[in-house]
Amino acid sequence: MTTYTIVLFLHISGAIGYFVAMGTWLFSLSALRRAQRVEQVRALTQLIRRSGPLFGISVLLLVTGLYMTITAWGFQVGWTLVALISLILIAPLGSAFIEPRRRAIDRLAQEAPDGPLPRSLERSTHDPILLTAVQTVTILLLGIVFLMTNKPSLAGSLVVMAIALVLGLASGLLVSRVTGASGQDTATQANSMREPIA
Repeated sequence: MTTYTIVLFLHISGAIGYFVAMGTWLFSLSALRRAQRVEQVRALTQLIRRSGPLFGISVLLLVTGLYMTITAWGFQVGWTLVALISLILIAPLGSAFIEPRRRAIDRLAQEAPDGPLPRSLERSTHDPILLTAVQTVTILLLGIVFLMTNKPSLAGSLVVMAIALVLGLASGLLVSRVTGASGQDTATQANSMREPIA
């Protein structure tokens, strides 16, 4: 057992923790978009809030990756540089696009009375930017794992991360469009059921 293997273990553990956090987000977002009552949204936002510390593991992932780059690989190796820069850029993406929207959903759910979702809360849970950001971060992380396992050249690494970015954005927009359309159909059916029979 060496220092490198211990750091590698911490690095892989950090990656697992990050994926668990993103998996929790994806599950919760899927459930939020199907939620019909404020109480359901509150329970899901609490689950998301509890996964918050796992995002702190991203710091461990970055620090251990930096250590291994300095001691074993070097910055002249293309894939390590691209992976580190990608990790650094993912954090502001979450801070700018994900966290403010999570807080808004949490606040609206706490302020709303028990019962059917108010329109403002429903809009927040169906925010296409939130879903797209979460899916993009997840696929970018998969791209970084691809770099770690396949170790392509600098050009190949840039292509991999560009593809991951495009796939993340496209999948988020596609899912938002599909679930948005099905949500409108459900809302139309619910409204028609509420209308009094003449």
